[in-house]
Amino acid sequence: MMKKKVSFLLAGMLMCMAPAVSGATIDGGIKGTVIDGELGGPLEFVTVQVKAKGSDKILQGSVTGSDGNYTIGGLKKGEYVVTFSYIGYGEISRNISIGDNSQVLNLGELTLEEDANQLNEVEIVAKRPQMRFEIDRKVFDATQDIASEGGSVSDLLSNIPSVEVDNEGSVSLRGNSSVTIWINGKASGLTSDNQADILEMMPAGDIKQVEVITNPSAKYSPEGTAGIINIILKDDRKPGYYGSVKAGADTDGGYQASGNINYSSSKVDAYANLNYRNREFKGGGITSRENTTNSSFLDQTNDSKRQHNNWFGRFGATWHMTKSDDLSLNVTGMTGGGNNSETIHYISTDSQRNTLYTSDRTTNGDSDMKMYNLELNYVHKFSDKSNIDLTVSNNQWKRDGVDIFQQSTTYTDPSQSADPIYQTQENDIKDKTWEVQADYSNKISEMSRIEAGYKGAFQRNASPVDTYTGTTAGNIQQDQTLYNRFLYNQDVHALYMTYGGKWENLSYQAGLRGEYWRVDTRSLDFDQEFNGKPSESFEKDYFKLFPSAFISYSLPKNNELQVNYTRRLRRPWGGQLNSFRNISDASNISFGNPELTPEYSHSFELNYIKSWESGHTLSLSGYYRSTGDVIQRIRFLNTEDNVMYTTSENVAKSQASGLEIVGKDKLFKILDLTTTVNLYYSKLDGFTYLPAGASIPVTGETDESFAWDVRMIANLSLPWGVSLQGTGNYNSKRLMAQGYRKPNYSVDLGLRKSFLNDKLTLSVNARDLLDSRKFRTITSGDGFWQDSENWRGGRRVGFTLTYNFGNMNKKKDKSKSRDRSDDSEMFEME
Repeated sequence: MMKKKVSFLLAGMLMCMAPAVSGATIDGGIKGTVIDGELGGPLEFVTVQVKAKGSDKILQGSVTGSDGNYTIGGLKKGEYVVTFSYIGYGEISRNISIGDNSQVLNLGELTLEEDANQLNEVEIVAKRPQMRFEIDRKVFDATQDIASEGGSVSDLLSNIPSVEVDNEGSVSLRGNSSVTIWINGKASGLTSDNQADILEMMPAGDIKQVEVITNPSAKYSPEGTAGIINIILKDDRKPGYYGSVKAGADTDGGYQASGNINYSSSKVDAYANLNYRNREFKGGGITSRENTTNSSFLDQTNDSKRQHNNWFGRFGATWHMTKSDDLSLNVTGMTGGGNNSETIHYISTDSQRNTLYTSDRTTNGDSDMKMYNLELNYVHKFSDKSNIDLTVSNNQWKRDGVDIFQQSTTYTDPSQSADPIYQTQENDIKDKTWEVQADYSNKISEMSRIEAGYKGAFQRNASPVDTYTGTTAGNIQQDQTLYNRFLYNQDVHALYMTYGGKWENLSYQAGLRGEYWRVDTRSLDFDQEFNGKPSESFEKDYFKLFPSAFISYSLPKNNELQVNYTRRLRRPWGGQLNSFRNISDASNISFGNPELTPEYSHSFELNYIKSWESGHTLSLSGYYRSTGDVIQRIRFLNTEDNVMYTTSENVAKSQASGLEIVGKDKLFKILDLTTTVNLYYSKLDGFTYLPAGASIPVTGETDESFAWDVRMIANLSLPWGVSLQGTGNYNSKRLMAQGYRKPNYSVDLGLRKSFLNDKLTLSVNARDLLDSRKFRTITSGDGFWQDSENWRGGRRVGFTLTYNFGNMNKKKDKSKSRDRSDDSEMFEME
């Protein structure tokens, strides 16, 4: 049945392609490319308007894409005036003549130069927009985010529209935590197990831009039902050399320093970067839990402190072997360590709020982390229209840590007593991944392109945990019941093909991706690891097809409609499959479920984009997502030991729909506003599940929820080279499994001032200005009700000083820029 559905889908796709294949006659029109006179590359979002000669009425219009290209149809034989305009650049007009009703006139390359008179009038320097729209993604310029200057990538992501980072460092997109995060278009060793740590340690200053791809095509991995967040690292390419040094500090005691240098010539491009960062965080939480079976209560407060320092470095070089062959080597590495401490105070009371006992638990931990990613890339151009891109990469991530737990309990009843507990827990995580990728692209004609490729990913993970227990540090012994070694192996093979085309004002793309993957996990206890006791292996393999379809239609007067569909999945990650029980908090124990299966979703989007000459842009995105076998965290209270247990299960089916509104406004020539509003509805079907160790099934009623959030980023360009930025964010009440999260809000501010002809820059930022980044959740189930609030970090003010050196004002080699941009798609839809 599935094969039939796919066949019908592919047949429908081919029917959509028919107009381009048949070579139908189109009206007359124009096409061409607009070049940035300052930077030498393609200039995006240039407004192109066509008027009849001698008339002020606009007949047709368009906006240049990311490759600087534009195409306008619907023109009959006659004389016309074409006008090119962009904020901060001088306007240019061209007189053209269409000889017959079917002629498409190629105007070639046209260069726009900055308007010096306009800039001098307001004493500001033109800069690129902080966020721009492309056919399949939103692109956020990280260099314009002053508020995260001197911070981490986690800080940067928390300021991006539609993206949220919680107190644990977990990233979600449009309220969905099933999101894939890449670095430079590849996984680069980031997994669900380690991405929070790596993003927290990676400096925001190394990031060029962040791409938010909510519905990726078949060319990309289907992993992540919410989509992909692609982090692009800086790779400046100017003739000669260019570099900078940077130093900064913040009010929490953190500090950082970095240096980078770039070199570019006709034969070799190279770059190197080294960054040292020391960061400190303070956090805490308050939790109140009621055991509804006997009306008793357990209240806890906790305070935590984390400190880590790390080195982050990158090196890369590209050898232009011939005009058709490039060979590149890129190395990214990170090493460092840190410590964390937490104190939890418990108070247990009866139904009359009389104290039964008090307990104090302290945790002190130290850890070391090492990560590197080595990538070898070869690109061969068969012609200006076709190429093959081959990549082999190896990533290794290692983390060693020791946690010390101490707990003492005092009972009100003198007849009761409990021995103190002293535990040490050693963790040694090793993750190795190889990736092999081959991508072929062929621009068959000016109006069509085909892409195909293969990707293989091979991951091996081993995570032993060894625990020692006693009453003091002097009498601890190995606790064999708490020993665990988790092994996780996954192999993924994928083949894909996409075909895209353009017919008059219609752009389209259809694709199909097939993936086969195998997962093998084992969770070994002490006897299975050392005494030869047989162990159970959980092996699963899958083969699934993931189709995608995209259609975009350009309407007159800078209007555009887009509709797309993709099938996606969320694979359970290593920690969710490990049945070992985590004892770091004796009253809240979590463990994984090796029987978890992937969840699959069908995702639809309808987008509308409207641009105005005055610099305003409006984007409306309506989306619907249906997901089966949803993986949810569930909680249950064991009434015998009064311990809350948390695990994961494929519990139900969910539906989500919403409207994302993005407005970009240019006001008074000095103020840029980017406002994002998300309105979304979600429904989670009811479920019943009996976890191991629970006496009563965990049930969840069918739950529906409407939620919304709004984020505004204001950038103000002031005289004397001063930029001011403010970011405000508000999230409404949000549905969770077995409960909900209460509303929260935050405000960030940033200020940047340049000196010495932009060679020296001072940035000042205030993160969480109102000290309000807190997450409060209400959960309930059979036998319990719980109210919990947690926070991390709090208000922080940072200072960063940057000095740039080298050929700062030298322009790019225009011929080299155009050679590279030839590889970009005229109507790219990935």
